[in-house]
Amino acid sequence: MTNDIKIIAGSAHPELAQEICAHLGLEATPTRLHQFSNENIMFQVLENVREADVFIIQPSCPPVSQGIIEALMMIDALKHASARRVTAVMPYFPYARSDKKDQPRISITARLMADLLETAGADRVLTMNLHSPQVQGFFRMPADHLNATPLVCEHLQNRNLDNFVIVAGDVGEAKDAGEYASRLHLPMAIIDKRRYDDNEDPKAVGLIGEVADKHALIVDDEIASGGTMVEAARFLKEHGVLSIDAAVVHPVLSGRAIERLQQSDIQSMVVTNTVPVPPEKRIDKIEVISVAGILGDAIHAIHNGDSVSKLFS
Repeated sequence: MTNDIKIIAGSAHPELAQEICAHLGLEATPTRLHQFSNENIMFQVLENVREADVFIIQPSCPPVSQGIIEALMMIDALKHASARRVTAVMPYFPYARSDKKDQPRISITARLMADLLETAGADRVLTMNLHSPQVQGFFRMPADHLNATPLVCEHLQNRNLDNFVIVAGDVGEAKDAGEYASRLHLPMAIIDKRRYDDNEDPKAVGLIGEVADKHALIVDDEIASGGTMVEAARFLKEHGVLSIDAAVVHPVLSGRAIERLQQSDIQSMVVTNTVPVPPEKRIDKIEVISVAGILGDAIHAIHNGDSVSKLFS
């Protein structure tokens, strides 16, 4: 690896940035971030980045709006400092769920985020497990879409999965659940979920597949408030499952999610660290595995002009 690669950690997830640096055998580039009394922020790179290949690590985490502005300022500062290429590494992409106009007079905000990154000067985006794969088409620049599912499946294979069934918490998750089922050589089932109001939790109303007298593994790309996951667990319990576990890529865990998980029938949940899981959310039910190795390998491949897709061959 040449010496012109730079890793810059945003404030959203410095621990992940440090893990990526350790995987690559690099030190993070020193920076300074200052917030003024009026909540404006200033970002500064503290060493020369002229003609460097720069990767900024900044997933979408609370406070989301500040994190987005910070990412845009980082990109803009680096381009004006004559960086040769700037790649925005956003394992959890901001507003990824806002990928379609399913109500009148609303913004397709995921597309707006892609446009803002391009306007700020990003040359490339590296992300992971988008809520909808078509979001990758919103970018008019190269965008590499990594998949953490093989890593999660590899971890799950260390368990005894006899008599397990993979369960999609809703129809939209069926394709991803199919990948889990294929990799783990397990049957799958799909819960029919209905949401009647944005302010109410979804309700499970039907089930496709056999789950009675089996151990259920609910899979999803993201857990936010936990409503879908907990409702799925309740519904499965009513249909005679023996136990319930879960696997999720993005552990947003907002609102009452931790309280809901504690009170639910879910025994354990495997998540990744695409977003930070602070100590107060690391309850006994939650096990965190790192995606730093995948992201580090992808950064190495991009820097050297190698194929990123070969990482999943």
